Amino acid sequence: MKTIVHDRYGPPDVLTLADCAEPEPAAGEAVVRVRAAAINPADWYGLSGRPWLARPTMGLRGPRDGRIGIDVAGTVTAIGDGTGVHVGDDVFGTANGSLAEYAVVKRKVAPKPPGLTFEDAAAVPVAGITALQGLRDKGGVRPGQKVLVNGASGGVGTFVVQIAKALGAEVTAVCSTKHVDLVRSLGADRVVDYTREDFTRLGERYDLLLDVAGSRSWRACRRVLTPEGTVVVIGGPKHNRLLGPLGHIAAMRLGAVATRGSATFFIASVNEADLVVLGELIQAGQVRPVVDRRYELSETAEAFRYLGEGHASGKIVVTP
Repeated sequence: MKTIVHDRYGPPDVLTLADCAEPEPAAGEAVVRVRAAAINPADWYGLSGRPWLARPTMGLRGPRDGRIGIDVAGTVTAIGDGTGVHVGDDVFGTANGSLAEYAVVKRKVAPKPPGLTFEDAAAVPVAGITALQGLRDKGGVRPGQKVLVNGASGGVGTFVVQIAKALGAEVTAVCSTKHVDLVRSLGADRVVDYTREDFTRLGERYDLLLDVAGSRSWRACRRVLTPEGTVVVIGGPKHNRLLGPLGHIAAMRLGAVATRGSATFFIASVNEADLVVLGELIQAGQVRPVVDRRYELSETAEAFRYLGEGHASGKIVVTP
């Protein structure tokens, strides 16, 4: 089978299309014929080997696992004992090394919603679950609350806007000029173009700020919060070679502690139950995946170059 691999850290050019043996499922595993995969910032970190602080887990001198890709949608072709899926099932979720013709999945998949294309389904797992858990579990959002989304046009942000509306919140979304129409079409009650307005100085107060872009300090973000408001930090700038987005995350947390504010960070936990929730929201017409560009497997390096530019609206999908 064809699969994308890399044997050293570096720019997208280090990625190669290799021939590998088709995987065999162990107990609790299934093999999926990949119909589509999507790329995430986590894939970029694994490719570049940054932040350096993460090297002990990724591999000090080079990647411990040369495969790449997490999000996946496809058809089950083989199963091990106790998988909970059947050969022929169309599923979506996460795999280790989804940028390939076949990938092994464990229990982090769910039935693909009927009528949803494989490309759209592949765009959902990591970004959709990050948005859902950030709002519901970390943000504790309730109907009628005011939610601000900083970075509303990206992979996670497009889901945050829609899920927040589905949970009954009033949503203000921050994005650039070229994405205003897209974000408004997702249901945002108000859209702030950050190239024209500073959302931290508009005099509005919010119960919850989902910080996807990581572009503002705690001091600035605090100005837009109600006394009981909180910031859920999801992302941050990638330019710090040592810490990556962890530098912004730590600064936000320390700033909140110093001023007795509330800021939290989390890493999404992909699970079948939440994938089912997302599938139900999609079936109900409350959420739709946003796919910016589609690439062939042989064009994966170009897909990563586009991701690295930081201007994607929604998700970037790769099809074998």
